[in-house]
Amino acid sequence: MGLNRDDEADTEADAPDAGGLTTGEVARRLGVAPTTVRSWDRRYGLGPAAHTGGRHRRWTGGDLARLERMCALTATGLPPGEAARLALGETAPAPPPRPAPPAPPPTPERSRAGSGLRLGDVRQECKGIARSALRLDAVALDKQLEDAIGEHGLVAAWTEVIMPTLQAVGRKWESAGERYVEVEHFLSWHVSGALRRHAPPVAADRPGATTVLACVPAENHTLPLEVLSAALAERGLPVRMFGGALPVESLVAAVRRTGPAAVGLWAQSRTTASRPLAQHVSAIEWGVRGARRKPVVLTLGPGWAGQTSPGLPHPPGLSEAVAVVEQVVHR
Repeated sequence: MGLNRDDEADTEADAPDAGGLTTGEVARRLGVAPTTVRSWDRRYGLGPAAHTGGRHRRWTGGDLARLERMCALTATGLPPGEAARLALGETAPAPPPRPAPPAPPPTPERSRAGSGLRLGDVRQECKGIARSALRLDAVALDKQLEDAIGEHGLVAAWTEVIMPTLQAVGRKWESAGERYVEVEHFLSWHVSGALRRHAPPVAADRPGATTVLACVPAENHTLPLEVLSAALAERGLPVRMFGGALPVESLVAAVRRTGPAAVGLWAQSRTTASRPLAQHVSAIEWGVRGARRKPVVLTLGPGWAGQTSPGLPHPPGLSEAVAVVEQVVHR
């Protein structure tokens, strides 16, 4: 995806050199804005251990591990302050060893699967899924995904197993360059298939109960909406899924034709998120005179950070998004 002017400035200010990652590189690996990374440093002390002078900041593997944990914790719905406290506590350096100590557990630097994908403090299933993805083993991968969803349920499997593995693959740890692009595409495709196989048939429409899900224009990250669609279908809630990069006029037409109770708009990047679009959709009315209704618009994804408006819920994770939709539908 393209960089906006702020991102370009961040990249220029943090020009790469040896010894770690720049703030811009860390932000891209985490899928957040560079300003978010710096805010976490300023507010919660989740900054890099080493500086090169001036504004140049270098992030080590241990620094990145803390931020990975921060992202995973906030995705479950924890407030950022509490998530930061846990991330700092869980990744703090161990005390000096006593004489003749037992072998220490693997550190975050060694907690990797296959040829170097960072997995952090997540369920053991992540390692098996990552290895199968690295081997491009379709049969094993499908079985592991089905087992994870069957054992933990859709929401927990996504939050605690699938999403952390996708994040690990997407970061292409160390200097891998584009080595893991095929692995990321392969894994995403099989996750999408597992979600479709698990989801029950689409529920029949009920007046005022439908949810419309779509990516904003120029946004093609559909997988988070696919899992939300499946989770709502599990609860018998009617969903209309429109996938990636839905044009504005098509989104408006879909909302007018379906009269939904809720509209979920996904934006992975702040360059695609549009507050005016969300506000425009939330103002669309339908119904007979005297009983006009408007949809509740959910701004979904990291791209909406700092761009939300009063009255537009911004649930931080899958379970929160499901809860908001259920509340809207049943009110």
